[in-house]
Amino acid sequence: MFIPTNHRNENLSEIRAFLKANSFGILVSQYQNKPWATHIPLELEVNKVGNEVLTAHIAKANPQWREFDQNEEVLCIFNGPHSYVSSSWYKKEEVPTWNYIAVHVYGKLKVLSEEEVMASMRRLVNKYEANSKNPISLDNMSPHTLKQIKGVVGFEIEITDIQAQYKLSKNREQDHPKIIEELEDTKVPMRIEIAKAMKKNNS
Repeated sequence: MFIPTNHRNENLSEIRAFLKANSFGILVSQYQNKPWATHIPLELEVNKVGNEVLTAHIAKANPQWREFDQNEEVLCIFNGPHSYVSSSWYKKEEVPTWNYIAVHVYGKLKVLSEEEVMASMRRLVNKYEANSKNPISLDNMSPHTLKQIKGVVGFEIEITDIQAQYKLSKNREQDHPKIIEELEDTKVPMRIEIAKAMKKNNS
């Protein structure tokens, strides 16, 4: 994606934390000579040989997987908080803008075995059930229920490139206090998250 220099984030530890906190992404690949996108959880993990990967699965009814092997690389898109920024918050006249955080991850996709898919699903469920009032576990489910794994295609994507854009009014530092104040005053959670990101970026 196009990223102006002052919006580029190359802090890998910060990007890793973002990917783990915003793991519901979009898998984009070519299918029948057209871009095809699927919205799914894409979990950042380390594979058996120590490489960073994204693991996920899609339904076999989704035809996207049928041409996975014809894609040299796939793209995964992750969105974070975003907000409209009014230029009425600036000291000088200017057009309004939009602040946001977005990360694009490119990689090489490999289809997993049924055993590997089950292990991936166990990790996924355990992660998101950890804070549930009544957590469930795949280990306690019947073989009949777990047969549904045959209806999905699991895969891992070995990461080849990460592009991270943190558009947080970096070119308007003189207006940051007012922008942050106005964002927080809206009481809108997503706008408050952008204000937090701007504060962190300034520290």
